Amino acid sequence: MSLEDQLYPLLDSYNALPGWLQSLLGSAYRQLPRSWRYGARYNEFTKLAAAAENWSVEDIQVYQLKQLRAVLHHAANHCPFYQKSFARAGFRPENVHSLEDLNHCPLLEKRDLQEHLNEMVSREILASRRLYITTGGSTGQPVGFYLQKGVSRPKEQAFLEAMWRRAGYFDGARLAVIRGHVTSSQAEGRIVSHDTTRDWLMLSSFHLTPQRLSEYLEALEKFKPDFLHAYPSAALQMAGYLEKSGQSWRLPLRGLLCGSERLAIPQKRLLERVFNCRAYRWYGHSERVVLASEGARSELFYFFPQYGLVEFGRPNEEGLREVIGTSFHNLVTPLIRYRTGDYVRLAEPQDVSGLEYPWPAAVDVAGREQEFLISATGRRISLTAFNMHDAVFDDLYAV
Repeated sequence: MSLEDQLYPLLDSYNALPGWLQSLLGSAYRQLPRSWRYGARYNEFTKLAAAAENWSVEDIQVYQLKQLRAVLHHAANHCPFYQKSFARAGFRPENVHSLEDLNHCPLLEKRDLQEHLNEMVSREILASRRLYITTGGSTGQPVGFYLQKGVSRPKEQAFLEAMWRRAGYFDGARLAVIRGHVTSSQAEGRIVSHDTTRDWLMLSSFHLTPQRLSEYLEALEKFKPDFLHAYPSAALQMAGYLEKSGQSWRLPLRGLLCGSERLAIPQKRLLERVFNCRAYRWYGHSERVVLASEGARSELFYFFPQYGLVEFGRPNEEGLREVIGTSFHNLVTPLIRYRTGDYVRLAEPQDVSGLEYPWPAAVDVAGREQEFLISATGRRISLTAFNMHDAVFDDLYAV
């Protein structure tokens, strides 16, 4: 288990410490090897994320089939829900000899996860190895499930860093973050805090208004980040306020890291013009079933073949296909042929040579729009920010 997983229960106590003590402890923590902080498997996943960029189509198929068979056999042997589901469909994991054989496996709905979570959890893995979280409900249906301690978080960290490197990310980069972080519950409260464990500047997206824009700019210019890591909606708000006020962005950035919400090409061009750097996009979700990001040289979304197995539903009248995924590595709550509710428009190159990587690629993730709540003071609050990782949202359904 990672040191991060072990220390997570102490987070509230850490946040209550004086700033100088947080800074001292955070600085010491950053000096520890990354494999200690993120877990022993962090190095394994880092190598895996980098290696697949040089894999052939055959290499990918061999790896995916091996992982697919492993998760299918585990689910059939240790998860009551899948034992019943497979039996009803007459599906036998031992008969899977190619990726195409997965077509005989039943699809998994979000409602299944909401109603049958306890039966989907692996009986082989101890409760102490589980980490409960809920999704953000970007498609209207928040769901709860378990990640696997020592696996899910080091894997996610390794793959995030791998795709960010395409945008110029490097170890030790300073990030300013505007992604739903709460710095104060008061409308006139402070807008920044410092995550000393990563040396990141955490900016409140809840207090971002035209009246307080100058405070954000002052904090950013003082911190001098290498990257701005933001919800697209927050970055677009800031860009809009800058343009309306006649101000210019004066801080040199290596890039904008934009995920969790859809960012259309015209919006991307606006951000790149205002912030004078590349706006780098990716697609993922809390369930951590599949992951896709832009290439180093192209704006297509490439699905990482070693992260999970992606399938696409039939095209609708607009040519969009639903993303269906099977998770690898997390055996606490295996998600097999999971309907994400997100839709993409697939790229259609003439042949594989037209792709930066021989991976499934999409022109656009069209199923996620920026949705907001408007506060009494006029603040726009992204619904993505309500990705609260506890049981509070378990009984919340779409209406």
